[in-house]
Amino acid sequence: MQINFQTVNFKADQKLLDFITNKIEKLNKFENSIISVNVYLKVENNEDKENKFIEILVNLKDNQLFMKYSSRTFEAAADGAVDSLKEQIKRNKEKRTTQVG
Repeated sequence: MQINFQTVNFKADQKLLDFITNKIEKLNKFENSIISVNVYLKVENNEDKENKFIEILVNLKDNQLFMKYSSRTFEAAADGAVDSLKEQIKRNKEKRTTQVG
């Protein structure tokens, strides 16, 4: 699985990228047909404390899954986004198995 990162309005340090990579790699436990993942990290300059945004696009063999999440920190945003993607993957897998069966 290939993971691509893009950052907007800041430079991400390696520690953050490693944290997000480890989170995303755990999705392989739930779905083994992940081809690539695109991660967009953005800081919006506003007064809202939840100004750290993460967008994750997961490219599967037969589908794409997308999640956008915001929080006070990128770590918290990544946790929330990956947890939501796990649920999407489970639903997608259930849908495929009921269509086949």
